[in-house]
Amino acid sequence: MANKDKVNIVPAPEGYSGQGFFATKFSSVIGLARANSLWPLPFATSCCGIEFMATMASTYDMGRFGAERNSFTPRQADMLLVMGTISKKMAPILRHVYEQMAEPKWVIAVGACASSGGIFDTYSVLQGIDKVIPVDVYVPGCPPRPEQILDGLMQLQEIVKNEDMYRRSSERYEELQKSYKFE
Repeated sequence: MANKDKVNIVPAPEGYSGQGFFATKFSSVIGLARANSLWPLPFATSCCGIEFMATMASTYDMGRFGAERNSFTPRQADMLLVMGTISKKMAPILRHVYEQMAEPKWVIAVGACASSGGIFDTYSVLQGIDKVIPVDVYVPGCPPRPEQILDGLMQLQEIVKNEDMYRRSSERYEELQKSYKFE
């Protein structure tokens, strides 16, 4: 009995429940499933990548949040974690990786360098990855602690749970795609 009390169960979405049944909106169930089964694609270039490795290790265990399986191919990932300094020469590669990801896809900018260029205010460093791809969550720090990366993941989970299942076909999303010159 003591172990049963320690189990954390994800709260059910809003709906109707009764003896032996539960009914809710299909989009709520899809959002809950997507939020708890994100497949990360780590794009690490600097020290933030080391912190991500610690986040995936047993002490912090990112797998508790459904992100157990790292994908090293963009076609099998839906969450891109960009960690570290991105040079302007690397920007087209990052954009290409993002374009290869299947929909729906989300991006987390981990650390000061990915978010704003960090301390490298030079001609060769991209001053934030949001210049080339849209970002959903920014994780501050230089480098951020594993707890901060997990907090960023939990913030992204809330976004995924609450977004419309068809947001990719909305006018707002199409305008965003056009602003980044995606076709």
